[in-house]
Amino acid sequence: MEEKVYADVAGGLDQGRAAAWRALITSNALVLEKIERALAEAELPPLGWYDVLLELSGAPDGRLRMHELARAVVLSRSGLTRLVDRLEGAGLLRREPDPADRRGSYAAITEDGRATLRRMWPVYAAGIAGHFGEHLTDEEARVVAGALGRVAGAARSR
Repeated sequence: MEEKVYADVAGGLDQGRAAAWRALITSNALVLEKIERALAEAELPPLGWYDVLLELSGAPDGRLRMHELARAVVLSRSGLTRLVDRLEGAGLLRREPDPADRRGSYAAITEDGRATLRRMWPVYAAGIAGHFGEHLTDEEARVVAGALGRVAGAARSR
């Protein structure tokens, strides 16, 4: 089988790092597709909803300013606004005005949102375990978590 060739462009991307990147994005896409399908089969909302609800559930008073939520779930402002509109329409969160800044608002999780999060977790956890976790040893999981944590930290600080 022919080895894939990656151009050595500015930044000196070598074959090993290019292959690691491809493996990361390919496995991410495939595993997320399977988890999304499992959520749909269980008649549960999509994974993006889970991410928003999870961030809100862990926030003080169950709420975050919209720009904080956008940063936490890595969505654009417009993408988050549309998603929050759908979650609000489903009764899973509510928008609250920011008394200190009339231009700003908070997204706050509702009890229905918390209940939905609890219903989604077992399906999501089974997907993580079955499509990701069972293919890694404990040591590999530590290495992957450490390496990707460094990459995320560096990206956040730039």
